[in-house]
Amino acid sequence: MNTIPPAPPKTFPPSARLRVSAEFQAVFKGGRRLSSPQLRLHAHVRADASVPRLGVAVSKKVDKRAVGRNRIKRLARELFRGGRDQLPPGDYVLIAQPGASQLSSDDLRAQFQQLLERARSLKPTPPPGTMPATPGASERPASDS
Repeated sequence: MNTIPPAPPKTFPPSARLRVSAEFQAVFKGGRRLSSPQLRLHAHVRADASVPRLGVAVSKKVDKRAVGRNRIKRLARELFRGGRDQLPPGDYVLIAQPGASQLSSDDLRAQFQQLLERARSLKPTPPPGTMPATPGASERPASDS
């Protein structure tokens, strides 16, 4: 009798969310930026991270109505929840650009899916302080100035 292994859970627990401003700032400072016309994804892939985590930012410049901003955030969380087991561990921040609220749900999904596909191929950034010494640094003669 063949048994199919259980699929990984498609949940979005608190451990998979960015919540604090400092976490968002760390992604902006150390991550890579991937862009589409109405969405921007900052990805900070780290080898020391345990799971992929998502933060979503949608300002009032994107849509003055909370219902429009929440629709974008809901779609982003839904797609991330479904595909996070295929992403490298690290932190991701999605920022909606003006004009995103005018897109249909299918167009928003397509743009975010494209950004997630590009993020899957990112390599982890080395932790700070692990940069190898520049070759030949000790071979340079000291200047007598």
